[in-house]
Amino acid sequence: MHIRFDVPADPGYPGRVAAALSSAQLRKYSLIGAALAAVGAIGLVISSGFGWGEQTLPVWMTMVLGGLLAMLYWPWLRWRARRRSGGYAVEGGYDITEDNIMMRSGSESGGIAWDGVTQVRTTSEFWVVYVGRMPATVIPRRLMSAADAETLRAWMAGRGLLRS
Repeated sequence: MHIRFDVPADPGYPGRVAAALSSAQLRKYSLIGAALAAVGAIGLVISSGFGWGEQTLPVWMTMVLGGLLAMLYWPWLRWRARRRSGGYAVEGGYDITEDNIMMRSGSESGGIAWDGVTQVRTTSEFWVVYVGRMPATVIPRRLMSAADAETLRAWMAGRGLLRS
């Protein structure tokens, strides 16, 4: 297997990469926020029903507000990453073999050996490559030919790396 393709200097591309890499790590804030907001709302309803509203109102309101802020943290960081990374748009490319993934972006280059990859998760636009528990890089499927994308998908599935 030898797959080579170029990445054009698209101003939106670095933001989409940043969002894909951060989404797995930040999704937990939405879940924690929803739980906090639900517990706070239930506490408000119960405390007002038993006449404890004045004493416990600050606690329940803080939980609701904290939950809402935690749920907004992930979208805010994604928006911020997209806004800030627009200036990083440079031409690059990928060179993928059975041994490693080599990436170049402008004058920088780097690689990841497949032996260190623990899993690959699928998003709408990318394959997110994990080294250990951390997302290390992405492979943009839309920039590859359909035949190359299918070849790589089958190769990753054969090694047990691909997770949806």
